[in-house]
Amino acid sequence: MTVRYHLAMAALLWLAANVLLLAAAGAEHVRDLEVSEGAPVGTRIGFIGDGASPDSGPPYLIVPVGIAVDTDLAIDQNTGEISTRVPLDRETRASYSLVAIPISGDNVKVVVKVLDENDNAPTFPMSVMNIEFPENTPRDVKRTLHPAKDLDLDVFNTQRYNIISGNVNNAFRLSSHRERDGVLYLDLQINGFLDRETTASYSLVIEALDGGTPPLRGEMTVNITIQDVNDNPPIFNQSRYFASVPENATIGTSVLKVFATDADSDENGQIEYSINRRQSDRDNMFRIDPSTGLIAVNKPLDFETKELHELVIVAKDHGLQPLETTAFVSIRVTDVNDNQPTINVIFLSDDATPKISESAQPGEFVARISVHDPDSKTDYSNINVTLSGGDGHFGLTTRDNIIYLVIVSLPLDREMQANYTLNVVATDTGTPPLHASRTINLQVTDINDNAPEFEEQVYHANVMEVSDPGTSVIQVLANDKDEGNNSAITYSLMETPETHSGWFQIDSRSGLVTTRAHVDCETDPVPQLTVIATDNGFPPLSSSATVLVTIHDVNDNEPIFDQSFYNVSVAENEAEGRCILKSYSYETEQDEGAILKEKMIR
Repeated sequence: MTVRYHLAMAALLWLAANVLLLAAAGAEHVRDLEVSEGAPVGTRIGFIGDGASPDSGPPYLIVPVGIAVDTDLAIDQNTGEISTRVPLDRETRASYSLVAIPISGDNVKVVVKVLDENDNAPTFPMSVMNIEFPENTPRDVKRTLHPAKDLDLDVFNTQRYNIISGNVNNAFRLSSHRERDGVLYLDLQINGFLDRETTASYSLVIEALDGGTPPLRGEMTVNITIQDVNDNPPIFNQSRYFASVPENATIGTSVLKVFATDADSDENGQIEYSINRRQSDRDNMFRIDPSTGLIAVNKPLDFETKELHELVIVAKDHGLQPLETTAFVSIRVTDVNDNQPTINVIFLSDDATPKISESAQPGEFVARISVHDPDSKTDYSNINVTLSGGDGHFGLTTRDNIIYLVIVSLPLDREMQANYTLNVVATDTGTPPLHASRTINLQVTDINDNAPEFEEQVYHANVMEVSDPGTSVIQVLANDKDEGNNSAITYSLMETPETHSGWFQIDSRSGLVTTRAHVDCETDPVPQLTVIATDNGFPPLSSSATVLVTIHDVNDNEPIFDQSFYNVSVAENEAEGRCILKSYSYETEQDEGAILKEKMIR
């Protein structure tokens, strides 16, 4: 840089400083000018001297206040005319300031305000927005959308929103509100009732318009996914189905297939089939594939026993709150020339289920079995009934070859074996002989015949004499081979004052023995506790174990002389060093044994 340039810059800084001082002192006129941001290059904005003091005319020394005055404005120092040098943009710069210093007179401060034009359209922050609504969303529920923003001011800012396409059945509407930041915020509201099964998705095109004439606009696409709600039950393609199957059909033979559909999606539309066992087919003669709806034979059929089976089939979806529907299936069993015997079993337990108490004595009844052969309606003696399984613990007896009784043959012990599988077979005397079989899964129920058993009969524990009450001593554990309440164990300590059981306590559930009070080795160095484990059966059974607690001594007793006063006489001519008195003292620390201390006085 030249020396002249540095001098010029120094002079300019000096002038600018003086201008600021003069402005602070109030020695200037203020000239306000306006120009539209859309004015062409070279547009006259105004003259500096108009309205100023007569002696403040051109020529002027122009001092910019701020930046961009020289680059954006053309200022004639000789005439005071100000015009645009470049296209102006209010959103980039809203005003320009400068000070014009005349040769004489007051300075003129010029402020050029750039007026807004509608040259910016509303703009959404993203062109596509994805949202979701459950199909059971109530009317008028709102979801806030991204608002459009406009760099222009006032009326040229965003003024309204419209849905211009995609609003099938007028399902949605818009609402808006302006907040203090000047932004017109946008909400999407439910205008009707949504149904995913009718319309699963919407693609709304939303426009934002400003207040210009004509208005400028921006667009955003809102993709709306309607989330499924389990509001449709499965529907069968028939309300009643008919089928037939021969009575000698093997287990697994297909009978027919039911079919249902569900208009919901995913888990809500996934169907599971089942047979209503409370209303039909309680003997489980048929089974159904839960996925395909295929009904098949589950047990041997018999035309002579039951010719028509009416099944209630349930189709249930997998929704969180599943919906279901039913259909009826009539299955006719067709006759074949088999005439096999039939077996009917009635269990003689209190709830008619296959169970027997382990306390049952030999000869006690378990179940009642009746047999029938259509080939011989009056003569039942031609049917041979046998019982297998049970390892000899069960037998079969009859008086008339019509009614058979399953009885207990040997004593039962649930703890040894809790379940037995018995198989009853009825065989006629035909050629070839036909037979029927029935499997019985028999449960042996528990009685309270086992007392709790401790893991050890004698437990050994240790505790310090200085232990505070609540100190853990030992945890005992007993087990009961019974089940349920019969095996629920409660622990207690036998009250034996002579063994100082009051020093201890036990948690009735966990069997944890802790100190209840301070223990004393000198009083009892090895207290003996009797722990009782009692089950919750009726009547309850119990057993006991011994806990020997060794109390470890601490030095908490001082020595004690055998006498509190000693009286000794000595002759005046006794030799030096001769013993004239021997005394004894005792310490009563029991863990180490009583200690005798001897002290001799010479």
